[in-house]
Amino acid sequence: MDTTYSVRYREYVEAIWEIEEEGIPVIQARIADWLGVSRASVSEMVHRMAEEGLVTTDREILLTEEGRHLASVVVRRHRLAERFLSEVLKLPWAKVHAEAEVWETTISDDVEKAMWAVMDDPKTCPHGNPIPGAGYKPPLMKPMADMRAGEVQRLERISEELELDADMMRFLDESGLRPDAQVELVQADPHGALTVKVNGDAVGVGTFASQRLFVTA
Repeated sequence: MDTTYSVRYREYVEAIWEIEEEGIPVIQARIADWLGVSRASVSEMVHRMAEEGLVTTDREILLTEEGRHLASVVVRRHRLAERFLSEVLKLPWAKVHAEAEVWETTISDDVEKAMWAVMDDPKTCPHGNPIPGAGYKPPLMKPMADMRAGEVQRLERISEELELDADMMRFLDESGLRPDAQVELVQADPHGALTVKVNGDAVGVGTFASQRLFVTA
């Protein structure tokens, strides 16, 4: 990874990558919400990133080729770190995202190669999000919110947006809502909140989460 770029730049290109991954138009307000910073801070940083050739700013904020390369390295190392922390070090599943944010900026090329080898070429992070460069071919997916009553599907992916909320991740972990879990939709209320069965237990899932938990289509 190019060490000339500050940690802050890496945080921003990672956020842009993740917002794009969710199919959301990347605008300054969305980055501010995603990172929990002021819009003024985003405006200043995006301007600096554009001057550095990492993004273009027209109707949306788009990563340039250089910005996309930097983002892919950061995201790859973050998701590898999550996998390593979860599978090798056995850190509680709900804590690995925050810890991986520390690791992602310090992993060297040699350490990255060693992590790939010791984990036997993983394809996704523990939350089902693809590791860039791993050659992952995801199945067709849809939000849990689009399930029909009585439908049973496998949970495939948890949005990075939910990973930003430690309390949400603890709830999902304690409820068994992890990738590969079999989920049956019991009912949906008029406001979009769901009741699902996971391993035979009823679990309530709010509208925000149900739109960001992805099951097999």
